[in-house]
Amino acid sequence: MAQQLGLALPSRTALGREDFFIAPSNAIAAAMIDGWRTWAGAKLVLTGPQGAGKTHLTHVWANLANARIIDANMLETADIPSLCQGNLAVENVPDIAGRDRAETALFHLHNLLLAERHSLLLTGTAPIGSWNLMLPDLTSRMRASPTAALEAPDDVLLTAVLVKLLADRQLTPKPDLIPYLLRRMDRSFAAAGKLVAALDKASLAQKKPVTRGLAAQVLDNDA
Repeated sequence: MAQQLGLALPSRTALGREDFFIAPSNAIAAAMIDGWRTWAGAKLVLTGPQGAGKTHLTHVWANLANARIIDANMLETADIPSLCQGNLAVENVPDIAGRDRAETALFHLHNLLLAERHSLLLTGTAPIGSWNLMLPDLTSRMRASPTAALEAPDDVLLTAVLVKLLADRQLTPKPDLIPYLLRRMDRSFAAAGKLVAALDKASLAQKKPVTRGLAAQVLDNDA
């Protein structure tokens, strides 16, 4: 496939189940999403570092369970009874720590949703014990939830992530690019996302394909 040069093509994030690459670091979490009907208490907390695939798995689950997705930051002004009419995913729960109205809204949402026999998925970057929620009743309910953790990536998974991020931006790398990146980049999902965005920007600005030479420039600029 010819690489697009000099065209600011929109980035399309692929979030289907077939786009999620299974590796030892995420296999348990992916299996729990697939087996969502067996969740203890009809809920699950999904944790992992930024860019680990929480949003991807959340969308996979939403498709499987015909669920809605809301960011926790929107709960203060949300219509809680309306949200509780079906399965629901609440992303970025730690963001509302210390915000009384938002924590109270999540507490009522949790209770009403499960009373209506719907399922609830909650996500956060850190383990539940580090969420620092202030409402004791909400904290106890979160701590009692089953948890699935996405771990830091190994080489196989990080390779797949880089390929996917490049494909989302409609970039087709040379075969030697990704091994080159793996040897030199910070080894995290967040770093992979930042690096691919920088490569895309440099490719557009210089009207050049994404090659090792271009990657060397980008990595040197970040050093």
